[in-house]
Amino acid sequence: MELKTARLTVLVDPAKKKAFEALCARQDVTPSQVVRRLIRDYLLHHGVTFVPSGTEQEEETASKF
Repeated sequence: MELKTARLTVLVDPAKKKAFEALCARQDVTPSQVVRRLIRDYLLHHGVTFVPSGTEQEEETASKF
């Protein structure tokens, strides 16, 4: 799990936002959890690799520079 976070602001239609939040509540997940999962899946689908922020592996890579 990532230890550091960054804010992503997304503008959406208010009706879609309300429906999305209601669906998330019914599924007992937060909208942020769903968006993070969508981003991870999108990156994987397109073959983009990344090291989650705040992990030991990221810290080792940063210390090499």
